[in-house]
Amino acid sequence: NPGLDIVDLEWLGAICKKRNILFVVDNCFATPAVQQPIKYGADLVLHSATKFIDGQGRVLGGVVVGNKELVYQLYLFIRNTGPSLSPFNAWVLTKSLETLYLRMDKHASNALALAKHLEGHVKISTVKYPFLASHPQYDIAKKQMSNGGGIVTFELKGGIEAGRSFLNNLEMLSMTNNLGDSRSIASHPASTTHSKLSEAERTAVGITPGLIRVSVGLEHIDDIIADIEQSLGRIGS
Repeated sequence: NPGLDIVDLEWLGAICKKRNILFVVDNCFATPAVQQPIKYGADLVLHSATKFIDGQGRVLGGVVVGNKELVYQLYLFIRNTGPSLSPFNAWVLTKSLETLYLRMDKHASNALALAKHLEGHVKISTVKYPFLASHPQYDIAKKQMSNGGGIVTFELKGGIEAGRSFLNNLEMLSMTNNLGDSRSIASHPASTTHSKLSEAERTAVGITPGLIRVSVGLEHIDDIIADIEQSLGRIGS
């Protein structure tokens, strides 16, 4: 995040098992509907339930699943120290799970259509999405994921100024730092979440000047593409 680099879970799981290393996977972007790391030997799997599991940006929550003994230790810590989920948040997230598979299918189909549309755009140098054949780890993604998920990233020509202009010109997409919402959300890390870092520090963590992350929502794909296209068309104007 936000580079969309894919780790071969089967390969990494085998190394962890051989070396007796605890294997913990953050599966927030994929969700259980798209990828199940426990199949590849993960001891614990983490989810920010605030994101796709909720799906509408309503509540805060987190999920840890996996080895029963390890999870029980976490349960004892939560019980004794108090950072437990509120009953209302738990109810919202439980209801949201009922539609997770349906929603993730739509997020993914919209995201793939958007990624394909943006490839080769005159104002974009690169597009990354796990189920694009051009993705460096495409074969790994196809092996361990049922679809490519709901996040697309692309690099704007024109750097930070182009990124700022793109965000400011959006009309339908939301400009927030959340993701996994039913609404499409765009962010420009170089001028927001990582703006306090130097350019060298941003480069070291994979934040390039024109990088845009889009959490692709459930709107009609034509509306998503239209808003992004009109914003791209106004860069520099």
